[in-house]
Amino acid sequence: MLYSLHELAYHSATPFRFGAQMARQFWSSPFNPASDTALGRTAFASAELFESVTRRYGKPLWGLDTITIADKPVRTTEQVVWSSPWCRMLRFSRHIGDLKRAGKPTVAPAVLIVAPLSGHYATLLRGTVEAFLQDHDVYVTDWVNARQVPMLEGRFDFFDYIDHVRTMLGVIGPRAHVVGVCQPGPPVLAACALMAEDEDPNRPASMTFMGSPIDARLSPTVTNQLAEEKPFTWFRSNMIHTVPWPYPGFGRRVYPGFVQLYSFMSMNEERHLDAHREYFQDLVSGDGDGAAKHEQFYDEYLSVLDLTEEFYLQTIDIVFQQHLLPQGLLEHRGRKVDLTKIADIGLMTVEGANDDISGVGQTQAAHTLCTALPDSRRELYVHPEVGHYGVFNGRRFRDDIYPRVRDFIAKNEALCAVPERPAAAA
Repeated sequence: MLYSLHELAYHSATPFRFGAQMARQFWSSPFNPASDTALGRTAFASAELFESVTRRYGKPLWGLDTITIADKPVRTTEQVVWSSPWCRMLRFSRHIGDLKRAGKPTVAPAVLIVAPLSGHYATLLRGTVEAFLQDHDVYVTDWVNARQVPMLEGRFDFFDYIDHVRTMLGVIGPRAHVVGVCQPGPPVLAACALMAEDEDPNRPASMTFMGSPIDARLSPTVTNQLAEEKPFTWFRSNMIHTVPWPYPGFGRRVYPGFVQLYSFMSMNEERHLDAHREYFQDLVSGDGDGAAKHEQFYDEYLSVLDLTEEFYLQTIDIVFQQHLLPQGLLEHRGRKVDLTKIADIGLMTVEGANDDISGVGQTQAAHTLCTALPDSRRELYVHPEVGHYGVFNGRRFRDDIYPRVRDFIAKNEALCAVPERPAAAA
C-alpha cells in the first residue's frame, strides 16, 4: 500500500503544484510592478520552494555533449553499445578532430565505469564520467528503473548483476579497465575473479574501487549497523513494496527509490533543512548563483529509481549480513568465487576519511583478499578530507583523486600491451 499511497499523495498535490507554478510566473513577471519588492520576492520564493519539493524528478540528462579538455571544447557522442531490459551500456565517443586540436591522442584506454544500483540514476556520476573523458574511452552502466520493466522480463538479482558486468566487459573487448563506484564493488570484484580464473581474454587490465563495501564488517557506519541489527525478515516486510498501475512494471515487487531517498535524507535531516532554508533566502535576496547551485544538486539528488526485490534483498544478505565475499563463501551459480585467482588485474582502492556510508577499511579490504597480486599492481589511497560523495565527484576528486586513478590505469595499460581500439568519433 505504501507505493500506492505515495502516488496518491503526489497526484493529490497536483492542483496545489499548478497553483504554485502560476504564482511563480505572476510574481516573477517583468510586467508585475511588485515583482521586485520584498513582498514579491518572498511570494515567488515560497511558490518556487513548494513546487520544487512536491515535483516529480525524472531521469536527468547526461549533458555531456561538449566537454573541456586542455582548455579546448571537445564534442562527445552518447551511444548505446549494448543493452538488456535492466541496463544500457553507454559509450561517450570523443570527436577525433577536437581531440587533435586539444593535443590529445585519439586512441585511449577503455574504461567501464560501473555506476551504483542503489536508488539514484547513473547520471549521479556525471562529474566522474566527465573527468575520465579527459584521458579515456569511457563506457558507463546506465541502470533501468525497475518499475519500468514489465513482469514478463523476469527477475534481476545479485548474480545477474555479476553476469551483466562480465558481459559488458566482453563487449568492450580485451583488457579494458573497470571502475566500481560504491555499491558495485562486491559484484564487480566477483566478476573479475571469475574472469581471471577462466583466463578470459576480456578480463580487465585493472580494477578500481571507490568507496565500496568490499568488507562491510570493517569500520561500520550507520548504514552497516542498520543492516546488521535488523533481521532479514524485517527488510522483506518493511522495505519491499508493489509497483502500482499504470507503470510498465505493474505488480513487480521492488525496493522503491523514494524509500531509499527518505532514508538517506533522514540521516542528515538538519543539513537538508538548512539547505532548503538557504535556498529560500537566496531566492528572496536574488542570489541566482546560490539558488542555481542548490537546484543543480537537488535536481539530481531527488531523482531516484526502484530496485528489484531480489537484488535488494540479496545485497542486504550477501554484502551486509553474511559478508560472503570477504569470507570466501560466495558462490556464483554453484561455483565458488575465488579472489586468489586474480593475479594479473591491477587493483586500486580509493576511500574518503570522512565517508559515512562506506567506512575507511571496507574498500581497501580488497587488497587483503586478492593475495596473488604483486605489490607492483596495487595502489591504496585514502583522501584525508572527503566524504562518500567526494570520493567520486567534486573539486578534490578532480584535483587529487582522478589524477592518481589516471596514472594507475596508464601503468596497467602499458603492462598488459592492450590492443588498440578506436576511442573517438569521426
